[in-house]
Amino acid sequence: MTTNADVFGPACSQLPQGSAPGSLDSMGPQPVASAASTNPLLTKLVAAVKATNLVDTLNSQPAITVFAPADPAFQALGDAKFNELAGKPDQLAPILQYHVVSKRYDAKGLESAKSLESLNTAGGPLKIEGSGENMTVNGAKILCGNIPTKNATVFVIDKVLTPGTNKN
Repeated sequence: MTTNADVFGPACSQLPQGSAPGSLDSMGPQPVASAASTNPLLTKLVAAVKATNLVDTLNSQPAITVFAPADPAFQALGDAKFNELAGKPDQLAPILQYHVVSKRYDAKGLESAKSLESLNTAGGPLKIEGSGENMTVNGAKILCGNIPTKNATVFVIDKVLTPGTNKN
């Protein structure tokens, strides 16, 4: 399990400090969806998770890894596309499930795994390349990784991962 000392990446400095909501100290004891709801980098992701009723599902998992697209990743989709998906939970849920792995990994574990199955197994494998600050998931850069929550390790990424686009 990771600790606050294991967190890395250029966007980590944008997190609130100390025990403020969204800080590492405040997110650590909370289950992942509750913790994300306080994180200022993840407001769009939280809206998407709520739109698909996945909050309880994520919070109840015993040990998961979450690749969490930062707000600019959703902005790249455009507001119209985001709002369209938020209004169609059946289409949005598989995309969100593609960002979750049913085992808890830290960065070193990801690096040695190289390929992971997400909760959306039909979406194809998640390909891990590089290491440390240069690690990518299906080409998405990790902006802040190894964030510990009660039941997950979170990696904030710079793109929304699309199922089925990384078939080997």
